[in-house]
Amino acid sequence: MKNKTSQLLLTFFILTSATYAQQSDNLAPEATAVEIENTINGSETSFWDVPFLQEAFFDITPTDRKDGIPVGELGIDGGNKAMILTLAKEIADGKHGSFDSMLISHKGKLLFESYYLRGRIDLPHPLASTTKAYTSLVVGRAIQLGYLSMTDLDKPLVNFLKDLNPAKFVSGVEKITLHQALTMRGGLSVSEDKWEELKENPAALKGQGLVQALLENSAPITEKSQGFSYGNFNPNLVMQVIEAVVPGTAKDFIKNEFIDKMDITNYGWGIEIDGLPTAGWKSSMTSRAMVKLGTLIINKGKRNGKQLIPEAFIARVTNKIVTLKDDQVFYSGNNVSDPGYGYFWWKANMKTGDRTFSTISAQGGGGQYIIVIEALDLIVVVTAHASEENTMQMTAQRILPMFIK
Repeated sequence: MKNKTSQLLLTFFILTSATYAQQSDNLAPEATAVEIENTINGSETSFWDVPFLQEAFFDITPTDRKDGIPVGELGIDGGNKAMILTLAKEIADGKHGSFDSMLISHKGKLLFESYYLRGRIDLPHPLASTTKAYTSLVVGRAIQLGYLSMTDLDKPLVNFLKDLNPAKFVSGVEKITLHQALTMRGGLSVSEDKWEELKENPAALKGQGLVQALLENSAPITEKSQGFSYGNFNPNLVMQVIEAVVPGTAKDFIKNEFIDKMDITNYGWGIEIDGLPTAGWKSSMTSRAMVKLGTLIINKGKRNGKQLIPEAFIARVTNKIVTLKDDQVFYSGNNVSDPGYGYFWWKANMKTGDRTFSTISAQGGGGQYIIVIEALDLIVVVTAHASEENTMQMTAQRILPMFIK
């Protein structure tokens, strides 16, 4: 049962607005079995058929669902209740885009949980490019288990792919390493027309056939071509290496050695044209699963006290390996600056008042975010389906102050 303070706050909001439900007894909104099944099976279009909630759901004392996420109470365990509920009401009113969820974890406890529009507590949400963040940590899991090493990150990527014919490669292919691919600097350049032509023969792109086609039809790989270029087949190259080095398939490895180890049960993960799991998009996770990923980063690769990902690899993930310009990022805001990129994760500084905090974030188109502020032991998760891409600025301006004394 929620405590008395929580109930009074919730009652106040219920009385002042009939369109918001800050429940003290009611449970968070759940999806139907059909909606969950369609999402897990990769039918992203089904997500768009999920009806909007009639009432937004706010919870300042999230329920312990026995899913491996410790819970606490907003205000008692950190944060400012009034400020967060004001922001949540603005989100429910559509003032920050079409949000589906916002969750906040502080010092290892989930303190705030909210769902809007198509958000459901048990419904995997399409993550778009946030998928890349999961892919990078799957590489780390392979390293932890000895299928790769940290030194392998700097070896030519083609060394791991034994079914290729090097005689047909363009020049410079040996310059592509896992390190380069994980930082979006593989250097591939295949024209749109050529890619459309290649896709007309999908059978030839199965397995390592995709890599063979890319390395035959790219422009030469040079120092200039290996500048930061978001996407550009880099995630595909990374997944190809995972498939090549782990026992069994990458699909089974992801499930058995990453998803299961993270205690994630509801998820979807699509398949690319090469027959491998997608590495750059088309996965779906619940908002609570996204909190778990942020917690893994804060805990330097540990899950339940066990080292799931090497700490040295987490350092690569969270380091600003590539310095970016403002026009190379998808977020903006006066309080967000100094952008960079690690291993499929974004870096930026957030300023609030006279203080600046380093952040690491996973980001996906449409408004999917896992934002980690390690100095505050703070994780902000947002899902949306038509965000105005102001989530980073909103976090800096509205959420950080709630946790700074």
